Amino acid sequence: MKKVFLALAIMVSLVSFGQDREGKGKFKTEEDLQTRLKEMTATLNLNEKQQHEVKLLLTEQFEKRKTMREDMKKQKESGVKLSDEKKAEMKKQMIDEQLEMKTKMKKILTAEQMKKLEEIKKQKGGKQQKENKPFEKEEK
Repeated sequence: MKKVFLALAIMVSLVSFGQDREGKGKFKTEEDLQTRLKEMTATLNLNEKQQHEVKLLLTEQFEKRKTMREDMKKQKESGVKLSDEKKAEMKKQMIDEQLEMKTKMKKILTAEQMKKLEEIKKQKGGKQQKENKPFEKEEK
């Protein structure tokens, strides 16, 4: 259930950030890719071969997301609402892509680097959940 919610949250955030906002805050794929690669290089101590392989993987991921955003934009402009079947199919596709990405990253990174990456994802995931629920009381 968490994976489905996460996939849906990622999809919604990608669509919202991918929209043009009157000339400011446009999504810049190459800049985002370079920033992400630099962050990963710094935190995971990637060597040059790993940097190259991760860059190829991230480029592939960004292209897939760009295509998905364009498709979503076309559907929104046409006024066609997604059926429950289509939504379920999209969720399944997002989960499959996440698993594929994780498998490819395991081939590139060492076990120690992969463990560190998973820890970072958990920390960011927890932070995002708190940000998405700012008015709920914290349990003690």
